[in-house]
Amino acid sequence: MTSKEKTTSDSLGYKGILIALSIMLTWLVSLVFLLQWEINWKNPLTYLAILFQMHLYTGLFITAHDAMHGVVAFNKKINHTIGWIAAILFSFNFYWKLFPKHHEHHRYVATDKDPDYHASGNFFLWYFSFIKQYLSIWQFLLMAISFNILKLLIPTENLIVFWMLPAILSTLQLFYFGTYLPHMGESDNKHHSHSQKQNHFWAFISCYFFGYHYEHHDSPGTPWWKLWRVKEAYGKN
Repeated sequence: MTSKEKTTSDSLGYKGILIALSIMLTWLVSLVFLLQWEINWKNPLTYLAILFQMHLYTGLFITAHDAMHGVVAFNKKINHTIGWIAAILFSFNFYWKLFPKHHEHHRYVATDKDPDYHASGNFFLWYFSFIKQYLSIWQFLLMAISFNILKLLIPTENLIVFWMLPAILSTLQLFYFGTYLPHMGESDNKHHSHSQKQNHFWAFISCYFFGYHYEHHDSPGTPWWKLWRVKEAYGKN
């Protein structure tokens, strides 16, 4: 952890914990409700519910990501525990597998040593390379076991539509707004990162402010919910 990250982490108080727990609890309450909801494909709320759940899945990953930078809680054990739980809730991702790869991304951004980067620039090749870095056979097994147990109690359609589909869509959201757009093409700055123009509403809706990606790489000790302030400090472009 760098001194910049340490300073930010120590000054968090309990706000980071409360925000992280709020995301996880909202995801859980929403999921429990939707798994019992009668699906009607003519009802536009069905599609809004899928997108809402997708956004909450993205929030789980962003929470785990912030924990990797030590900015969820000032206490290391609490910080990593919250990160571990958030990662597990996101389709059984393993926090301690994600941790070193993410720090390699920061250390070797946009190089052949960067696990999140694909030199081809091709969206589909890059996406599958990105996903392959983080998937494991254990995730598939745990998801399969969970699905087969849950379908004894919950309608299969609800499990697919509100538990599995939003998780898949969230990987696309995370990849497109948090990796592909920020790192595609050439960039002449020290972090090899593009950053979207200032629009806080869109930045939050699209990927929890991670469209402000140069700002994240330049200040990795800033939690996601403070990135908009960094963007304002750096200027609108």
